[in-house]
Parts: sequence; C-alpha cells; structure tokens
Amino acid sequence: MTPYHLSKNTRREFLRRTAAGAAGVAWAASLSTLTRAAAEKKIPVGLQLYSLRDQCKTDLPGMLAAVSRIGYKGVEFAGYHGRTAKELRQMLNDNGLIACGTHTPYESVLADKLEETIEFNKMIGNRFLIVPWMQANDKQEWLDKAKLFNHAAAKLASHRMWIGYHAHAHDFQKFGDETAWDIFFGNTKPEVIMQLDTSNCCEGGADPVAVLRKYPGRERSIHIKAFGGGTDAVIGEDKVHWSEVFEFCETKGKTEWYVLEHESAKDPLQAVTRSFESLKKLGKA
Repeated sequence: MTPYHLSKNTRREFLRRTAAGAAGVAWAASLSTLTRAAAEKKIPVGLQLYSLRDQCKTDLPGMLAAVSRIGYKGVEFAGYHGRTAKELRQMLNDNGLIACGTHTPYESVLADKLEETIEFNKMIGNRFLIVPWMQANDKQEWLDKAKLFNHAAAKLASHRMWIGYHAHAHDFQKFGDETAWDIFFGNTKPEVIMQLDTSNCCEGGADPVAVLRKYPGRERSIHIKAFGGGTDAVIGEDKVHWSEVFEFCETKGKTEWYVLEHESAKDPLQAVTRSFESLKKLGKA
C-alpha cells in the first residue's frame, strides 16, 4: 500500500483543500453509480484485481483499460503497485471505473493508521475497506478483533464508509461449537460488512446461501467466484447454487456490488472476460 500523505511544509493547507476537493468529486461519482444501478434494479459488477495480479504489476493502466472495455463498472484493489491515491484516481477516471473496494491489510485499520487509510480511500472514491485476511488462535482473539472492527466502523460512519472482512476457508473452522466466522460476525455490529467469497466458503465446508441467510444485510459487497468446476471454470460452469445466491442478494440482502474474482486460470484476462460474458447471459451484467 502506498498511502496518500499530505505535505508537512507550508503548503499543507493548500494541498489539504485540493485533496478534499478531488475526494469529493470521487465520492460523488461513486454514489452516482450506485444510484443509477438502483434505478436500473441491477447490482453493478466489479472485478477484484487480484484476478490480474501479475499483469497489474507490469501494466496497471493497461489492465484498467482492458477491464473497462470488457464491461466491468468498478474494480477492487489488491495492492496499489507503487501508485499514489491521486494517480489511481486519475487512472480510474480515464477508464470510466470506480473503486468498488480495497483489500486493505489488517494493520491499516488499526487506530494509529485508520485516519491515513480513510484519506487514501476517500481520494480514490472507495467506500468499502475490506480486510482480506486474519487469523486467530482462539475464540478470545476473534472477539478482540470484533471489538476493533466495531470501533473502526463507528469512526467510518461519518465518512459514509464501511469496514468489512473477506472470507477464506479457514474462517469456517470451529473453536468449540462455533466457527471463527460466526464468532466474529456474531459479535460485530451490522455496520461491519461481511464480504463472503462463494468459493472460499465452499472450500471451508460451508454453504454460502446458508451464511448469507444467517446474516441478512451484511453482504453489501460479495465476491462471486466459481467453485468445483476446474481451474478455468467460470460462473455457471461450477457447483455453486448461483440462482439462490443471486436471488438472496437481489431480494433479501443489501448487496451494492457483485465483485467477480477468478484467480486460477492459465489466461487470466481471458478468464475474467469469459466470466463477464457468463454473467451477461445470466442477466447479471
């Protein structure tokens, strides 16, 4: 992560006002996209850029252009490849994309880093701060993390931003009679969002539809990822019960973004193109 820093010299106030203005424009673009999507009664589809991780390392501008041409409305960052928030904002603007999320390290939402993280994400127009990975040795550690996320959520509320946690298979292991996922989300406020990953959930032995139903309204951003159809399978060629996932998100949930991820293909760009085409056939893009 390359956080956006304000100058500490005499130009600090000028730069602060400039950054605030740019962040305001980005914010308006983000909210406008969501408003249009609501009017169309269709959840917008973004791409998790981890799907194109190697390509983004060498040509981030080219990959953002390619993602836009495919038809994705937004991107979720998984690293910034040495770019500042201002540079990222410009690249997004150039390609008609908005930031539909960032996978931001756990350390970046701790009390001493949270304000810096907020400013960075406001600059790029992102409302969803998603911690992609956490581990704990026992139930108490998960409870401590839940408390930290509750405090962060309270601070983010005034910025109209959300903090969330992304699912991996190990989150469905049990500590006593409860899974780590249930300990964490059973002790966090509704303002802490649940970024379920359909594939990782299945890999952990859980049913994504059951998890969604247990925590209605917590899935404002959901990773839609194929599971069980082979390394190149896209949505519709796998074993996830997609009709039930989509039905929940579109009628009972508060889903604001479908975030597609495909992380195992031999040709990543082809895979995310095929994935989008599959979603179009299903009427989701």
